[in-house]
Amino acid sequence: MKIINWGIVSTGRIAALFCQDLAFSPQSHLYAVAARQQADADTFAKQYGVDKSYQGYQALFDDPNVDIVYIATPHNFHFQQAYDALMAGMHVLCEKPMTVSVEECQQLCQLAQQKGLLLMEALWTYFLPAMKQAKQWLEDGKIGQLKHVKVDFGYPIPFSPNGREYNRQLAGGCLLDMGIYPLAIADYFLAADIDDLYVQAQLCETGVEDDVIIIGKSEQVAVSLASSFQCRLSNNAYLIGDKGYIVIPDAFRASECHLYHLDDLVDSYTDNRHSLGYHFEADEACRLVALGITQSDIVSHQDSVLFQSQLARVKALI
Repeated sequence: MKIINWGIVSTGRIAALFCQDLAFSPQSHLYAVAARQQADADTFAKQYGVDKSYQGYQALFDDPNVDIVYIATPHNFHFQQAYDALMAGMHVLCEKPMTVSVEECQQLCQLAQQKGLLLMEALWTYFLPAMKQAKQWLEDGKIGQLKHVKVDFGYPIPFSPNGREYNRQLAGGCLLDMGIYPLAIADYFLAADIDDLYVQAQLCETGVEDDVIIIGKSEQVAVSLASSFQCRLSNNAYLIGDKGYIVIPDAFRASECHLYHLDDLVDSYTDNRHSLGYHFEADEACRLVALGITQSDIVSHQDSVLFQSQLARVKALI
């Protein structure tokens, strides 16, 4: 089993959660971390047992011992950092949304293909066992013909005009920050793109959206999605068919799912994991790198471009 050396771009909360879970990924080795300040990189390296710590991200990209980088900075920085890593010959796992425009996403995908490198959006939800089980029930016809998909994701984030979430210059707003989850989770179960969009949004005083409701249709399936900085939403996903339905509690970090026929619970699944679940995507990235495969068939380049297209279409209606 080839051990894959990870380089971590950023020392923020998501980077910390990801590194915590790499302990559950047998092919993964925490080799390097970079931050804007050396002291932050040093502290992070000591806490998570990382071999090398660098001030500045280019210093990490210049280290030939790094196999793959995990980019966990705010999304408006993703494009340039992913571009620089690919140009340095490194594979890339980039947090979602991978970019802030369709054009940026397409450019990164083309560059990765030209370089023969893995580029994968870190949509960890797609790799969770409970999501896979729910999809299997759907494909097995357990709920009959799919009629409705309902997903939401929201947590209250106190308003701060200078905070990343509310700053227009930092691509703020709940759509890119949280809305990527409902859109991507819906896409995971749908056979076609979402059309006939209707969007209802509320804007805060900095001009970014802090609550968004999206209604649309995917062929014959009605789609209802929501994201919010104002309040905690149910954060569940519902797949509703003409014979039953599936509920996935806290779908963005799903650890369980339940199958119903009308009012009766007929099956349940729980993964009983001891991790947060980020290691499943890390395992996939390591497997692909070791095999020399440059694109995941679970989160493909086409998927990432689709997410960007949907985000752009929703944004245009806000």
